[in-house]
Amino acid sequence: MNTSTIRTALVTGANRGIGFEVSRRLGRMGHRIVLTGRDAHAAAEASDRLARDGISVLPETMDVSSRESVRECAQRLEKDKVRVDVLVNNAGIFPPGKLLDMADAVIREAMEINFFGALWTAQAFVPGMLRRNFGRVVNISSGYGSFAEGLEGPPAYSLSKAALNALTVRTAAEVSGNVKVNAACPGWVRTRMGGAGAPRTVEQGADTIVWLATLPAKGPNGGFFRDRKRISW
Repeated sequence: MNTSTIRTALVTGANRGIGFEVSRRLGRMGHRIVLTGRDAHAAAEASDRLARDGISVLPETMDVSSRESVRECAQRLEKDKVRVDVLVNNAGIFPPGKLLDMADAVIREAMEINFFGALWTAQAFVPGMLRRNFGRVVNISSGYGSFAEGLEGPPAYSLSKAALNALTVRTAAEVSGNVKVNAACPGWVRTRMGGAGAPRTVEQGADTIVWLATLPAKGPNGGFFRDRKRISW
């Protein structure tokens, strides 16, 4: 691949699960990977695993629940002349509980990580994509955040993912040119979050995300996809 066409993909929460698999697959396709996690040691270990597979990878510490942490990571990358062409907002939590007796801290944490984290990374990296007239943003959502599917699942999770879906639509409306913003539902995947009983592999969960991260110029913008097919908000 011509070095001038090599793209850099930043994946949040990428030290394990779907985020790691997305990083691995994009790396094998020729992308440089900025692998982020809120634990520096975990991010470094995951990056070492990718590097042993011949993937160009840079570990970065980023706690998406902190706007300052996101800004500091963006500043470090800018100082090192690392431009982010692809942003995969994968970091997320799945807190249990019922809505009417839910502690404030539970819903706040879910919103900070599942919604605000994606907002803050978009604010940090999408302007650069617009200046360069190239960018792909993939927000990892869920059918639990879909009004059409009943907003099922734990309420802190479903409400935060519904907010993420709204963010996807509004961000997509503000981009132009060859910049695409979409959301993906990976389904119920066998990860630490999904549990051992989940029916889908991480490879299956990562497929639509990678597809959206590598869309051609005529690809969709502002959509919600599962198994590479558009689904309803």
